[in-house]
Amino acid sequence: MSPSFFLIVLLGLASFAYMQGKRRAFRLASSESDTTNLHSRPGYYGMLTALWCVLPALIIFSFWMMFSGTVLTTLALRTLPDAIQNIPQDQVNLLVNELHNLIAGHVAARDIDPVLQLAAEQYLGMERISRIALAVVMFAVALFFSTLIYRRITPRLRARNHVERIIQVGLMLCSGLAVLTTIGIVVSVMFESIRFFQHVPVTDFLFGLKWSPQMAMRADQAGSSGSFGAIPILAGTFMISGIALSVAVPIGLMSAIYLSEYAAPKVRSCAKPVMEILAGVPTVVYGFFAALVVAPFIRNSGEMLGLSVSSESALAAGLVMGVMIIPFISSLSDDVITAVPQAMRDGSYGLGATKSETIKNVIIPAALPGIVGGVLLAASRAIGETMIVVMAAGLSANLTANPLQAVTTVTVQIVTLLVGDQEFDSPKTLVAFALGLLLFLITLVLNVIALYVVRKYREEYE
Repeated sequence: MSPSFFLIVLLGLASFAYMQGKRRAFRLASSESDTTNLHSRPGYYGMLTALWCVLPALIIFSFWMMFSGTVLTTLALRTLPDAIQNIPQDQVNLLVNELHNLIAGHVAARDIDPVLQLAAEQYLGMERISRIALAVVMFAVALFFSTLIYRRITPRLRARNHVERIIQVGLMLCSGLAVLTTIGIVVSVMFESIRFFQHVPVTDFLFGLKWSPQMAMRADQAGSSGSFGAIPILAGTFMISGIALSVAVPIGLMSAIYLSEYAAPKVRSCAKPVMEILAGVPTVVYGFFAALVVAPFIRNSGEMLGLSVSSESALAAGLVMGVMIIPFISSLSDDVITAVPQAMRDGSYGLGATKSETIKNVIIPAALPGIVGGVLLAASRAIGETMIVVMAAGLSANLTANPLQAVTTVTVQIVTLLVGDQEFDSPKTLVAFALGLLLFLITLVLNVIALYVVRKYREEYE
């Protein structure tokens, strides 16, 4: 029996509990057509019964899913001989991986260690027993609590209040989980960043002009301990993102104005879905297009004009990235422009303004908070893009203002530093977390600026 089967059976029990609770509420009413003597509608009584059937069992199931693997692995390792149990921690981790591969069937028959085979059999046996125990406990708890609530159903039971309180607690838990997840991400990145700054000063990282995280093999090489100046990759990030936004913002905003204010309904119904298809194209496809079409075109055009153009350039990556984020700005801007009340348009027309003047002086300022939100979303998408930059702009951390040269971005360097087996003790690996923290702070500043703009214009037009 798989865990998913338990959930299906539990859902069936919840449906049965709902029907029984609702039926009991109808029986307690003066008649099926007159339920005025009940505090809540009959559906709330059924919902309360179903919730108490599902929630305790789900809590047990969640704890089992979180801790069963660790507990069963520990018990299986205890069946091994004492000589194997008293080994260093790194070898224990390797042994656990081999045990899990053996349990999953990823080990060839000729490579199976008899001792590990015995531990795997013990693990599988205990897993079967634990699943049977889980099923018994889950369904016993579900039946107990659903029966308890079923018997407590009376006309005076405030079922609606209880259901709404349970839903409110669930919403609070979901909100708290989102907040805790964010805090956990920030704390984990900050902790590793602090370890990096113990090796490299913060000033060298923030204001250094040379990026060479690869540790030198000889002491006479430049930066024998590595160079971790973030200015070159920050400059590359801002350059490519700026090029992308300079392409996407005008095209996206103008297309949104046309679709919402000028286009006929048939044109809008066809053009908007076609434009939004761009958002569904995988980024690797954009990368192929940038590397095979755009970059060679820019290089050949530059050579015709006598310019020195690299085979991988920031301009190629920025142009293709701008095309990729057009739907983010266009779709959101179109929605917020359409949501501007018609009364504001009519008032402007009544004062003698033309359509273009109404759009410029009334509609765009009123829709500016939503437009800023769309631009911010597009900017975040551009800053976090990796594949297009790898394939079109390269990996060279060049500090240059020339968009025809190869540059790199923060996200590309993070991926490059963390690819493969890495030791999380050297500055070369820990610098990836410092870059992540820096990128988080930049995004936070952009969010604060956007919130300020949104709040200012929202107060003016509400």
